[in-house]
Amino acid sequence: MTETLLSTHDLTAHYGDFKALFGVDIEVNKGETIAIIGANGAGKSTLMRAITGLLPHAPDAIRFKGESIGALSAPEVLDRGIAMVPEGRRLFPSLTVEENLLIGAHSRTGNGYWTLESVYDIVPILRERKDHPATALSGGQQQMVAIGRALMSNPEALLCDEISLGLAPVVIKEIYASFPKIKESGASVIVVEQDIGQAMKVADRVYCMMEGRVTLQGTPEELSRDDIHNAYFGVSS
Repeated sequence: MTETLLSTHDLTAHYGDFKALFGVDIEVNKGETIAIIGANGAGKSTLMRAITGLLPHAPDAIRFKGESIGALSAPEVLDRGIAMVPEGRRLFPSLTVEENLLIGAHSRTGNGYWTLESVYDIVPILRERKDHPATALSGGQQQMVAIGRALMSNPEALLCDEISLGLAPVVIKEIYASFPKIKESGASVIVVEQDIGQAMKVADRVYCMMEGRVTLQGTPEELSRDDIHNAYFGVSS
């Protein structure tokens, strides 16, 4: 029997007077990987920012492990067990690879699956370059530092916002090769992707968004190419 870990309920969000989300409902079960797809401006990153407490919204609009978390600040959401890999990585240029990773553990209490060694095990190149400035690495390696930093908090829900953006296909493949190990650790994952093919490969279920609304949802097996095209672009078949 599936158990819901994270859900949104009629979630709306604004940037000043601009309404960016219109009654979004999604659900993530324990151990599940969800993909959020959609074109630029669809509201995908806004949804991630709302879940992680970076955008205000109604207190009851988000629930995590059965409790309302909509009124919590971003640090409080992280403490509850939700971590995000932000779009653009946002590493600290003055810190080494290892120092960037350790920042992710600052709010952690007790022991968990993810440590420096377990992060290095899935990305051995980071162990080799642990004393290098993080921003001196290649784009793909920097992305793995950002993912590792988020994992160091031992989250129950890991949110990945456009982690393949601007990277070569071979690099994207290497990054997504780490996902089975992340799922093995027990974390549920939400992946925001513009690459529909990649999203369908890794996700148990897919939500498509357009103009701040969910326009389609289902498993990769249930959704046809035409279904996704129509939901993605808002055209009739």
